[in-house]
This record gives sequence, structure tokens and C-alpha cells, in this order.
Amino acid sequence: MITHIRCMIIDDNELDRLVLQHYIKQYQNIEIVASLDVAEKAIPFLDLPVDFLITETHLKGMSGLEFRKRAHKIPACIFVSSHPERASEAFEINALDFITKPFTAQRFHHSMERLLDFFEAKEKCECYDAIMGDHCIKIKEGGNILQIKMKDILYLEALKDYTRIITLEKNHCILNSLGNLLQKSCFDSFVRIHRSYAVPRHLIRGKNCHEIELAHHINLPIGRSYKNNLSFFNP
Repeated sequence: MITHIRCMIIDDNELDRLVLQHYIKQYQNIEIVASLDVAEKAIPFLDLPVDFLITETHLKGMSGLEFRKRAHKIPACIFVSSHPERASEAFEINALDFITKPFTAQRFHHSMERLLDFFEAKEKCECYDAIMGDHCIKIKEGGNILQIKMKDILYLEALKDYTRIITLEKNHCILNSLGNLLQKSCFDSFVRIHRSYAVPRHLIRGKNCHEIELAHHINLPIGRSYKNNLSFFNP
């Protein structure tokens, strides 16, 4: 069960700020502790427990990107912006997501699903440990040790500092970033296709400009920065 999430909103557009408040209030376990129009007003809140920051990238005075660097102890941050070209910079400072304005309810709630997944993984990973082998991963979940065969992994999903391991039977979380995992020799057969996903090469069944199809009818998006990683696959 996901615990209480304390949220802070910063956006200098009053209408956008009200829309964000409206969307967030639909989640009973998320409390809005502050809704502000400039980042400078948010500085006193850095001494208080805040779990989630949602901020516009471009603000009067200190930008949202600058404030995020200052507020690095807040576990999760989602940026909203009318400037999609700032997305790469946002992800460099560990943004959980980047929503381009004008945002829709569907896109915002998709981002909230990622947020809730992140906190669920964070809670679980506090009790998890993992040992990497050549052909399997041993994961400690509470008092149990589970063995996951590498051949049974369908794909990996990044959740900031955590990675979700997807199999047909069950999903597992480990406290390690996707980038770090892919540097380990046991993941040599995986290819990163998106900032959020990596897949085993042998499970790829097809691709187009926007997504790949894996075995078991799984479709995942292809990130623009990762298209060259799939140049080896010629259906």
C-alpha cells in the first residue's frame, strides 16, 4: 500500500496551477502542501517533508530547473512546460516525467501512474536486495530469496533510481538504475529502446518508427534518442 505523498506545485500560470490542483486532488493519497507561483516562495518548504514536486520549467526569477537542483532531496519531480526542447535537460537532473503543455487529463494521469509506480517500487525496494549471476538474478524480498532466470525476463522498466523487472509470472523491483544494470555483463543481451525501457534482443518480433513488438504481444515505445540501438534488427 502506497503511503501518504506530500506534493508541492510551482507554476506562474494561475490557470495551469488550478488545473494541476484539480487533477492531483483526484488521488486520495496525495496531499498538496503548497501551490506557488514562483520558486523563491518554495524555498522555506525545503525544510519540510515534501515527497513530490511538480513545476513549470520556465518561471519568473529562479527557473523550475534551477529549483529542482536545489531541491534534490525531494524524491520525485515532474516538469510541465511549453518548451519541449528542455526535456533532455530535465531528465539529466532526474525528472520522473516531462509533460508538454497544454497537457490533457489522459497524459497527466499517465504521469501519475508512473509516480505511484515509483513510490510503490521505492517502498518495496527498501526491503529488497539483488545478487547478479551469469544466468539468473537472486532477489531478496523480505525474508524470501527468489531466483529469476535471465531468459524469463521480458523487459526492464526504469523508475528513476529503481528498475522493475517484468516477467510473465510476476514483476520485481530492485534498487538500481536501468543505466547501471545495463553496464553489467549479465545484461549484455539487452538493448535500451527508450529512457524507460530495455529489452532482450531475442524477444524482438517487429518494429516501426514509434514502437517495437516483443514476444507475448507486448508493445513498447521507441525513444528518438535510442533508434540507432535497434539498427541491428531488420525484420
